[in-house]
Order: sequence, then C-alpha cells, then structure tokens
Amino acid sequence: MYRTVLVGLLVCSGVLSVGLLASELVVAVSTEPPSLDPTTNAAAVIDLLLHHNLYEGLVEVDARGEIHGQLARSWEVSPDGLSYTFHLREGVRFHNGEPCDAEAVRKSFLRALDPRTGHPHPEYFQNIAAIEVLDPLTVRFVLAEPDPAFLAVLALADGVIVPPGEPLANHPIGTGPFRFADWRPGDRLVLVKNPDYYLPGVPHLEQLTFRFLPDPAAQLAALRAGDVQVVVDLAPELAAGLSGSPDFQIVSGPMNLVQILAINTARAPFSQLPVRQALACAVNREEIIELVSFGYGTPIGSHIPTGTPFYADLTWLYPHDPARARELLEEAGYGSGFSTTITLPENYVLHVRTGEVIAAQLSQVGIQARLELVDWGTWLERVFAQADYDLTVIGHPWKLDPAPMLAGYGPQRPDYYFRRGWHSPELDQLLELGERLVEPEARRALYTVCQYIIAREAVNVFLQDPHRLVAARSDVQGLSVYPIYVLDLTGVWLAGG
Repeated sequence: MYRTVLVGLLVCSGVLSVGLLASELVVAVSTEPPSLDPTTNAAAVIDLLLHHNLYEGLVEVDARGEIHGQLARSWEVSPDGLSYTFHLREGVRFHNGEPCDAEAVRKSFLRALDPRTGHPHPEYFQNIAAIEVLDPLTVRFVLAEPDPAFLAVLALADGVIVPPGEPLANHPIGTGPFRFADWRPGDRLVLVKNPDYYLPGVPHLEQLTFRFLPDPAAQLAALRAGDVQVVVDLAPELAAGLSGSPDFQIVSGPMNLVQILAINTARAPFSQLPVRQALACAVNREEIIELVSFGYGTPIGSHIPTGTPFYADLTWLYPHDPARARELLEEAGYGSGFSTTITLPENYVLHVRTGEVIAAQLSQVGIQARLELVDWGTWLERVFAQADYDLTVIGHPWKLDPAPMLAGYGPQRPDYYFRRGWHSPELDQLLELGERLVEPEARRALYTVCQYIIAREAVNVFLQDPHRLVAARSDVQGLSVYPIYVLDLTGVWLAGG
C-alpha cells in the first residue's frame, strides 16, 4: 500500500443494449488538463487521465511497482548495458489506423529528442545515441553510457509512443484501450472504448467521462447524487462522512508525491542560504498534515517520497524552530522580516490550503506572505516555465527512479524553475555519477548523499507525502493503486454489469 501515488480506478452504470455491455464510468477530478499531450506539457493531470488509458509506452509499471512489457512483448539488454532491443507486439495500430511498428517507435522518440517539440523533460532521453530499426517489429536503442533508469523512464508518460506528424494537444492519438471522443473545456473529457485494441476483452467499460469539478463540496454532492461514480483526491474532511457507508468505498494510501514549498532561488532574498534555512525552520510539517490532510500524510525531508527504497529521512535537519528562524533572518539582514508572495494553483485544494497554513506560520517569524491564486495554465506558464514567482506550493510525483526524480537539481536543467539561482558542483558530479552507477547498494548510498546536499542547502522546503483518498461507489470493482501518477481504468468493471 505504501507504493502509490496514484490510483487506477473506476466505473459507472452498466446497461445492456443489443446484447452488449454499454457501461460508462464518470469520474470527478479537480483539475482540467491544459493540453492532452504529455510529451509537450508538464502538467501531471495529463498523465493521470490519459497514460495507460489512451497512451501507451514500450513498457509499463503495474500496481506492485514492477516493470513489464506494454507495446513491447519482450526485450534484451546487452552485457555492457548500452543496447536495449525491444520486440514489439504484432498488429498494434494507433487510433488513427496507422501501424505502431518499429519505425513508428523510432520516429516517436526522434520527435521527443527534437528541441522544437518542446518536450518537458528532454534530459530523460539525452543519453540515447542511436535508434535502429532491425525489422518491422524490432527496434534497438543504443545508449552513450549505461543507464540504470532507462526502463523506468520508458514506463513514464514522457516515453509514450505517439504517431508521427500528429498534433496531439487537442486531439490525442495513442494505442491504448480507450480513444479520444470529446473535450469540452471547463466541463468534461470523454474517452470511448477502442474496438481494435490488441488485447481481447479489454477494456470492460464502453466510455469514460472525466468531469472537471474543482469544488470539493460539489464533488461530494455529485457522488452522493450518482452523477459521478468516483471522486479522485476527495478532501479528507469529506471522506470521513462516507466512512462506514455500504454504498461507498474509500481507497487510501501514500501518493508517492513530494509536496514542497518551492523557492525561487534566483530572486532576493531567497538567493541567501540563511533565508531559505529560516523558511525551513519556520514551517511546521506536523501542523500542515493535521490541518490540511487531517492526518492523511507522512512528513518528508527530501525530494524522494517515503515509500521508496531510496528515501533518506532528513526531517531532523531543520526541525520546526521559530526562534532559530528569526536568528537566521537576523543573520541575513532581515531582522525586521520582509514581505513576499506565495503563488498557488487554485485548482489544487491541497496546495492552496497548505499555502494558507504556511503563510500563517511564516508570519510568526516576521515574514508577511501574500497569497496569489492563479489558474493551472497560468501557474504552468508563469511559475514553471518562466520562474516568475517568489514561493509556491506544488507536488512532484515519483519517477520510479531517483535519477529522473532529482534531475531538476542537476546540470541538465540549469533553467529549472527552482534551480535558476542555485548551483552545487558537488551535487552535479554525484548526479552525473548516479546516472551511470548500476550496483543497487552503491546507488542508494550515493542518492542518500544527494538528498542530504539538497536538504542542507534548503533549495526547497519539503513538506509531506500526502495520502491519496479516492471515493467510489461500492459496485466499482478492480481498483488498483499505482506507484506513479496514473489512473489506470483498463481492468475496472461494475459489479452486476
């Protein structure tokens, strides 16, 4: 249960029509995706709704955290770790009818490698030296150096296989069990069953409808009224009202999400280490978990979530200590405090409420924080892309391996939104070594040191690994919790349908 950050779920009312099961699942989500293309936009909600359901990769991760084939039925790795040869499934086609063969795989990755594409994480694929088509169903990747995280990266939505030459932002095309039907901005996203899916009997549902309901009370009302069958990330105070009811079920577990108070290290006064350390001492994680998550959270002290073998407990480094925070501000020349702004994505209730609590905590040490709520598209453009912010609260999903998870702190992303004003040559060297290091114990030791450097330098303030709360009707079957940010509905059905 500890391995999660997400959830795969759900299903709606089942009806029989002309002998066929015509079942629709309606799922309420708080956030609308700004785009439907995970290979050109960093919004995690795209991965949540479309990865596994519409888009697929060469490999996938299951609910147990194990990687196995998806579009690839098998693969071999050369003894030197530099060549990965994938054998593809026969007869797979994209939703537009084009074949998903070795040449399509090659072109999909060339698209990701092309700077003009604007892939949100180009560093994930920079180690690819060549992509070779050996025959129509065999493709080989040649790496410049051994990469123990290569398969893990391929299992993320960043590595999904897409058809060449297709604009996907408004009309996604993949190979998955569901295909795109309709997107009504501000209202809903509709997927329908792919009748040509390569696995027999999959999926069980005829239609998926994701409704965008940012208000928690509206989500609960829709669930009780039967307008939706599932609510993803139900507010914890509302989940208590469903507990014990025979009509509903709650799926809960750690998200494998790193919630942080992100700091613009390129903007004064946060370019000063004592100021960042003061923020870390002023923030009270336990109070945030109690007031915001109602106890459904685990304190963290680094940029790797607790439910992974690489997590290092560094919560002791900056314990809650307002007196020490004031001393550090005095040392930095801000004994009288200062004013700042916390920019928050209004669609994420968890982050907004966390920001409210943090603002109150900072005021106790003389830092007056104004809250600025922006829509998700504005947050991605201003905060993430342009680093136009002072402080923000956001979550980073687990990437299955510490190398891609910590890439934003390293030399490959000097323009990353929280790193533009901070640099550590020591960490750069360690992160580069970690990308090549294969031995598991040596990797764990190395990434423990990396986490310590990041935490010591207070690049960000690390808050919690929130627990996911998904409410569903009791007849929803086949729910699974995943260790990445994905809502896999492939194997879900409705009891009695």
